[in-house]
Amino acid sequence: MAAEKGWKVHQMDVKSAFLNGDLQEEVYMTQPPGFEIEGQEHKVCKLIKALYGLKQAPRAWYAKMDDYLKKVGFQRSESDDTLYVRQQGKYLSYLHLDHWQIALNAAETWEFY
Repeated sequence: MAAEKGWKVHQMDVKSAFLNGDLQEEVYMTQPPGFEIEGQEHKVCKLIKALYGLKQAPRAWYAKMDDYLKKVGFQRSESDDTLYVRQQGKYLSYLHLDHWQIALNAAETWEFY
């Protein structure tokens, strides 16, 4: 659609995306090698934020992004949970969260974000 209409398409990679998700459940891990507390090696760490490799990380990150996008006026598509649409006057923005692709029909809409 963006190519057909001549819209600008932006794509980005958020390398630390999964590190920003807030965990909803209690998750514990052993102390990382090199960071053990002497005499307390048997104790574990309670995670507050998600880590790469944690099976809850994608869900935690998606939930945080979903909340933010709705707060700034995007609506989630009923047919695709990773597609968000925002209309501001005559300007339309599409964001495909799975691949971080953003399609805009005007440069002015990019300034909002």
